Amino acid sequence: MSWQTYVDDHLLCLLPSGNTLTSAAIVGLDGSVWASSEKFPAISAKEIDDIIKAFEDSSTIAQKGLFIGGTKYFVVQGEEGVVIRGKKGPGGVTIKKTGFSLIFGIYDEPVAPPECNTIVEKLGDYLIEQGY
Repeated sequence: MSWQTYVDDHLLCLLPSGNTLTSAAIVGLDGSVWASSEKFPAISAKEIDDIIKAFEDSSTIAQKGLFIGGTKYFVVQGEEGVVIRGKKGPGGVTIKKTGFSLIFGIYDEPVAPPECNTIVEKLGDYLIEQGY
């Protein structure tokens, strides 16, 4: 299965509410974009680096905010070293770290934060189980 298939079929799938995420991506820890949806913002190398560092120490990103494609998200919760969750207005982002990648899910209303969290974190857990 290609990485693009994971984005298209697993992250952008129809959620139980009948909605879908706005955009999604899988980015390698080396900063390379493995796969992304058409609407995923152009994320910079610095933004990826800051996110990777935040998985080790979330204090900086919690104070300054989380940036994806120049858009600022406020960090609302997460699990140190495992998942970062951000909020911007009626939408937000969930980022799950695996051994080799970051799984991004970005949503807007009417998608609820727990729906995004579940879909991103389940895929991340599956990839971790598979050695990725």
